[in-house]
Parts: sequence; C-alpha cells; structure tokens
Amino acid sequence: MRDFAKSSYQRQKVAPNKIKIQRKPIDFKKYLRPLKMIITGVALFAITGATIYGIYRVVSKVTLFSLKSIEVTSGEHLTREEILGLAGVEPGKDLIRMNLKLMGEHILQNPWVETVKINRYFPDTVSIVIAEREPVAIVNMGFIYYLDRKGNVFKVLNHGDKLDYPVITGFNEEELSSDPKGTKEALETTCELLKILREKGAFILADVSEIHYDKGYGFTLFTASGALPVKVGSGDFPGKIERFARIYKDLLVQLQSIRYIDLDYKDKIIVKKG
Repeated sequence: MRDFAKSSYQRQKVAPNKIKIQRKPIDFKKYLRPLKMIITGVALFAITGATIYGIYRVVSKVTLFSLKSIEVTSGEHLTREEILGLAGVEPGKDLIRMNLKLMGEHILQNPWVETVKINRYFPDTVSIVIAEREPVAIVNMGFIYYLDRKGNVFKVLNHGDKLDYPVITGFNEEELSSDPKGTKEALETTCELLKILREKGAFILADVSEIHYDKGYGFTLFTASGALPVKVGSGDFPGKIERFARIYKDLLVQLQSIRYIDLDYKDKIIVKKG
C-alpha cells in the first residue's frame, strides 16, 4: 500500500471562478409614475368636490319656490294661528325644503288633533287639513279627562272646557298603565253603550248623568233625575236599553220610591223599591 504521508506530491490550490456582474441603475420614474397618477387624481377629485360644494352653497341659498299661500282646515278647538305655530310654517319659506312629516308630528302633539294631512302644491302653496277629536264623555280618574268616540282618553280638562257630557267613573290611571289593553277595551265598550243611548227612543243619553264601570260586574247608569241606579251589566246593551225605554216614562212618577232598577236579564226588568 502506498504511503501518502511520505509522498512528495502537493495538492495545488484552484482559484475560484470570478464572474463580473454589471448593476443597472434603478429607474425611479417607473415607480413614481403610478404614484404621480394617484396624486393627480386625488387633487382633481378634491378640486371637483370643492367646486361642486361651492355651487351647492350658492344654489342652496336661492329659493326657487317661495311659500306664499297656507290653506288651513280645522275644527272648532284649534285656531289657524295655533296650527301654524305648531307646524312652524310661515310665508317666505322654501317650499321644496319644507319637512312635511316633521310638521305633521308637531301638530299631532296637540291633544285635540286626531289626524293631520299636509300637502304642498307648486309653485307656492301648502295645505294643512286637521281632523279634531270629538268628546263623547268625561272620565273621572282623579284628574278629569275627555273621552273620544274611539275610547281614547285624550285631554285633561282645563278652565273653560265644556262640562255638559255624561261622567264616566270606575276607571283609574293605575289600571290604564298596568293593563292598557283591558282598560282600552272597557272604554271602547263604554263608547258602544253611549252610542246606543244616543240612538234609542224614550230613554236617551240626556237622561243619564253618570255611567259607572265595575270590572267584575259591568256598567251601572245613574239617571239625571234622582240619580237612580240602573244596572246594565255587560253585553246585549241594545236589548236591555230598548226594554227599559218602554217603561221609563211610567217609572218617572215613582222615582222617589225606587232603590234601583236591574236590566241584567234577558227577558225581564227588576224594579227594587224601598
């Protein structure tokens, strides 16, 4: 075996290959060109926006359709001046920029107003039509309220309000808050009874001074003459009132001797004397 340790052969070093790389200069214009386009676009957009806004500011100050005529249709409780004050409208305003919905909401804040309809008619007119609530009775709930024909308690009575309506008792504000649905249904039933009394023959609404409601029993009428209790109960109001109307005139001469009358039967009337 050859002894390489004693050999005179020496390995020569090989120089590594050297490749000369030529670096090209960076073309900054290539990268700046899209950025320049973006900056130019933003600038044009800003200039255009500013121009449009300036035009809008000028145009917005020009009133093309100036309000000249305000037509108001209402009932007996609200004056024209009160309605215009609620609506916040007056001649000279721009007809186009008027917010009719907001005007209507403001008018509806008055308790007398049941519905409101507002229309604009170019070039210079606004029409406001008000439907007012119609009181049919007074409800005593601690405070005294008007009751409308739909069973809505809608207004606290103030000095000067009319009092010549039948008085409804037996309701209270606490029940109106705790059981609004049940109380509303009972008030609607009260209005049905009032309607029947307005329409039926000899015994009419003018003969009634008070209608008392009891949640368990129903309704009791008190006559204007002598405050005689007339028990009606609940249900079949037309039949009960019609039967009572037949004998009412005959009972007028006996009122002082009668304690109460009970109509809460299908085919008879109980007259309790005492």
